[in-house]
Amino acid sequence: MGRPTEFQDVERIAAEHPDWRQLPLPARALVTDDTQMTLALGRGLRAALARGPLTPLRLTRPVREEFVDWWRSPENNRAPGMTCLRACERLSRHEYRWQQASDVGSKGCGANMRVAPIGLVRDLDARQLAGAAQLQSALTHGHPTALAASDLTAYAVRELADGLPPADLPAALRAYALASRERYDEFWLGDLADRWYGDSPQAVIARGWDDCLTVLDRLDAALAAPDLDADPCLATGEGWIAEEAFGTGLLCFLLLPDDPVAAVRRAAYSSGDSDSLACLAGAFAGAHHGEAVWPQEWVERIEYRDELLELGALWD
Repeated sequence: MGRPTEFQDVERIAAEHPDWRQLPLPARALVTDDTQMTLALGRGLRAALARGPLTPLRLTRPVREEFVDWWRSPENNRAPGMTCLRACERLSRHEYRWQQASDVGSKGCGANMRVAPIGLVRDLDARQLAGAAQLQSALTHGHPTALAASDLTAYAVRELADGLPPADLPAALRAYALASRERYDEFWLGDLADRWYGDSPQAVIARGWDDCLTVLDRLDAALAAPDLDADPCLATGEGWIAEEAFGTGLLCFLLLPDDPVAAVRRAAYSSGDSDSLACLAGAFAGAHHGEAVWPQEWVERIEYRDELLELGALWD
């Protein structure tokens, strides 16, 4: 849904679709790179969990292989992000450890637009959830804000899937961010921090969490004075970077927590990274409601529908 509207401002979208509430799902419902990478992570996660309790070593190999397969695929023609392409090229070369392949200067939304499967795995404890979310980000996007935003996105999916009322989510996310602010988990990230610039790994990753806390401030302000007809990017950012993609995708869901179809439309009808925003809004709505909430006429047309449903059922 966000594919035709990405790279367009709201005025241009409105010229073809005056009412955001009527934004259609294209007849050929092809996914974008966001869903392709979500599936790649899901496949890698499934393979890792089949080998035993989740550890960094168990997760890294199959996810790395899936990301490289995505990079090589002829279907990888959906305007993928340059950080993902460059990092996956390095991941394809065996002489690179994953920490060397990571782009530590990028906090693009490719870090967290794909992370939802990790939040859906109920068997993961808190450390595994945070570690796996940050590690999958760091395979391509090693910036501390990318790691924090991925962790926070996975945590939001987990809390919604576990039944937390949407109205209680912003406060829970703020508490989680504050508790995580100076936590660098070397077990999961290894020596990634050696490529950062700062006094200590803890001081650097704290700056990433501070970026997320700033977006949570903007989210709270937008929810205090909700405006369904305003471009959500004006409140919480256009979503090209990880913390803004998290904040704006979540804003669209929280503005319409009981209407997931409208939440996805609101996210896609935006001036920013529309497909990533819609991807995240849909992930939050799906975690909260379950797959049965989506219109059947949508589900039947969506590319990769069988695999999406299969992975969802695996962890439901």
